[in-house]
Amino acid sequence: MLIQPIDYFLVVWFALAAASTLYVAWDQYRNNPEPVVMKWGFILVTLYLGPIGLLLYVLADKEPRPGTHEEFIKPLWKQGIGSTIHCVAGDATGIIIAAVIVALLGLPMWLDLIIEYIAGFAVGLFVFQALFMKNMMGGTYWENVKKSFTPEFISMNFMMAGMAPVMSFLMMGRDMRAMEPTELLFWGVMSLGVMAGFALAYPVNIWMVKQGIKHGLMTERSAAAHQSEQAYHVEVKASEHGGSVHAQGHKMPASKEHGLEQHAAPGGAFAMTRTQLVAVAGISFLALGIGMVSPANWVNMSLSARQVGGAIMPPGMIMVRDTPAAAMLDMAAVRPRDVTQTFNLNSRGDQTLAPRLEDGVKVFDLETSVIRWQILPDLWVDAYAYNGQIPGPRLNIVQGDRVRINVRNSLPEPTTIHWHGLILPNEMDGPAEITQDPIGPGESYTYEYTAIQSGTYFYHSHDHSDRQQALGLYGALIIDPTTADTALVADHDYTIQLQEWLHREGLTYPAMPMEGGMPNYFTINGRAYPSTDTIQMKVGETLRVRFIGSNNGFIHPMHIHGGPFEVVARDGETLVQSARFKADTVNVGPGQRYDVIWKAERPGKWLIHCHIPHHTTNNNVEQDGGGGLMMVIDVS
Repeated sequence: MLIQPIDYFLVVWFALAAASTLYVAWDQYRNNPEPVVMKWGFILVTLYLGPIGLLLYVLADKEPRPGTHEEFIKPLWKQGIGSTIHCVAGDATGIIIAAVIVALLGLPMWLDLIIEYIAGFAVGLFVFQALFMKNMMGGTYWENVKKSFTPEFISMNFMMAGMAPVMSFLMMGRDMRAMEPTELLFWGVMSLGVMAGFALAYPVNIWMVKQGIKHGLMTERSAAAHQSEQAYHVEVKASEHGGSVHAQGHKMPASKEHGLEQHAAPGGAFAMTRTQLVAVAGISFLALGIGMVSPANWVNMSLSARQVGGAIMPPGMIMVRDTPAAAMLDMAAVRPRDVTQTFNLNSRGDQTLAPRLEDGVKVFDLETSVIRWQILPDLWVDAYAYNGQIPGPRLNIVQGDRVRINVRNSLPEPTTIHWHGLILPNEMDGPAEITQDPIGPGESYTYEYTAIQSGTYFYHSHDHSDRQQALGLYGALIIDPTTADTALVADHDYTIQLQEWLHREGLTYPAMPMEGGMPNYFTINGRAYPSTDTIQMKVGETLRVRFIGSNNGFIHPMHIHGGPFEVVARDGETLVQSARFKADTVNVGPGQRYDVIWKAERPGKWLIHCHIPHHTTNNNVEQDGGGGLMMVIDVS
């Protein structure tokens, strides 16, 4: 699923990689006099490196004109490319195959790197070197294994020294879709890792070609091709000299008589010594150790794709070598692919859910799901919801009612519901792993109790509530008293449920008061100003506002303009007349509720808002005079 800008880039990149690979394969088998092993080497490396592989092929190996391949590939830098191509084709193939298998098995990252190294070395040595080069090297298969071991060991060490840190840091970075073979990002990281491995292995491959212990580029021609080549040179020379030149009596070099020309280093007084070879091998092993071990200083190498694969972390989250998988999953973005429904500004949260009556019991049905919810004209959040609403549907009952709530979980993770502030049987209270087993994905659970209290309450998730409640799993529970207090009856009744959101780079994360989790949007009943409701009133009318701290992270000092209000209830409990007091601001903390009664004394537009200015902005921006936790009372 394309959810980040990098995804679109990768689609283009891999399209170019496919086109480049097809061209190299076509040109190698149609035009280029290269041994089969090198043909496949360039094909595989172009598949891994995309256009960069095509560039290497064109610059170093593609015969520019018929009969010129031998001369064209002579420079040492080109021979080094050929040697590195041969190394990368085998080693990277083994590494990538191992990476896919290890990810599917759910093995930790540290073990992943070890298995990848063994697989890469095995494929490079036993397949691409000893097997595919057997006819060129001569001798038996196991003799070739012995001869190839040291150069393959050196080359593979540098190759993995480049690939290991790239894979570790990118796979264990913010976007851990890179750990999943089903994601484009995984293959993008593999491609980038192969580039790093190629770059680090290239210099030592030049040295090994120069010393004659590794093969570079080669030319392989059939007898018919030799005749065609001679004829071509005859025609060229004839045209250059204005006459005819005969090829009869031309003697091919010994290597060409077998259709193969290869480039090895001459001996000489300064030929490679055993000490030099041991030193280079030692440095390669040191580089390998650094590349494999150093990432463990910064990332948690004990984690696997099965634990955190696919999770995307919020920008700014501190991820260190001891950050557990549970913390990462708790703060991860909602996966857009999990969204089942989309709701725009015409949809409303906090809609009263009508119960059905079964044997005198009021029965409500709630279902959790992942939705896309619009909080501003230009902003949608991916959220968790009850019955497709944020806040969830209002449960309005009467003191003394027997209620039954059937909950079906359609989230990709377990959940429960806690009935905040209610006196009820312990097994109905809702804390996961304490009073009940979590409700697994696709499972259902039934809560049943008698409402013995009255007042303003609410319900919310109590399984990883710092994640689930922050993403929208909360709703109002209003319990009317059996006998209404006439002093508390108002002309208008409005419930305000507060929430904090973290939305960055097109993804929604659970807002938390910690590094990387700070909210940048705030909502009243699922909307941010200027998309919040406007309450219409007339002068002299009264308004009962029920403030519910359904948010997770911050205390919100809620203030009403146009005069003070009277605080008449707190946390569901109605205050006795002598305890009621006048105020214009109440600090609503997470979980708290305040009922206040405000009288419209003057006409005009009067604000209800949080008195922390940042909380009345949208991503630090004011729109039409404000944002976030702000709404208007329009008094006429």
